[in-house]
Amino acid sequence: MFCGGPIIICGGDEAGRGAIIGPLVISLVSVKKSSLHLLSEIGVRDSKMLPDERRRALFKEISEIASDVKVAKILPSEINDAMRNKISLNELEAVHFARLFDTIPHDINTVYLDSPDVVAEKFGIRFNMSSAKPTKVDGIKGPAAKGIKCAKIIAEHKADSKYAVVSAASIIAKVTRDNEIKKLERELKMKIGSGYPSDQKTVDLIKKNLKNDSLTQHIRERWYTMERIKQTSLTSF
Repeated sequence: MFCGGPIIICGGDEAGRGAIIGPLVISLVSVKKSSLHLLSEIGVRDSKMLPDERRRALFKEISEIASDVKVAKILPSEINDAMRNKISLNELEAVHFARLFDTIPHDINTVYLDSPDVVAEKFGIRFNMSSAKPTKVDGIKGPAAKGIKCAKIIAEHKADSKYAVVSAASIIAKVTRDNEIKKLERELKMKIGSGYPSDQKTVDLIKKNLKNDSLTQHIRERWYTMERIKQTSLTSF
């Protein structure tokens, strides 16, 4: 229940959704409505449109402006287990966003989410069903909880380019994932590249290390790219 404090807006986005190596990182950034303009003033925008150096500078500035910054990592092992059990990545992501949202200590007025679902609102519904807090998906009719003000959930495609608070979350998630990949490179003493199947460096590394457990534990085994690599490896002998 809201207690008359400042209006706080929250934005959520991810990084590493399509990767084959490393975690899927999600982030929620909460900002007082009165401070939202500061995000635009420092140049916050969709992380994909910013160079790495600028993202890293903004990471620190966003953390100083925000009321709260939350980050969670969904590891390849969990993604593999979910896919084995016919749980979609959209479902898994929504559940983790909801869990992360539930840890925010402030009352949130509105949550903007970058939706991966074909029907954008469906991601908001998944989030709503997984959160322990009172929430309501914008545009979806449902029974109102008497005397309780719900946080409004707005799930839209390309929200990271529409709302500065979602752009901020995309930057936090992207920098965090990049740091995770660099950390993994140091641990494994291997050059991973971006970790995406479009990166030839990443694909070549996997081809050379199909039986290397230290690497394969960080791979999303049920990705189509991984199945194709294995098939190619079998037919090449």
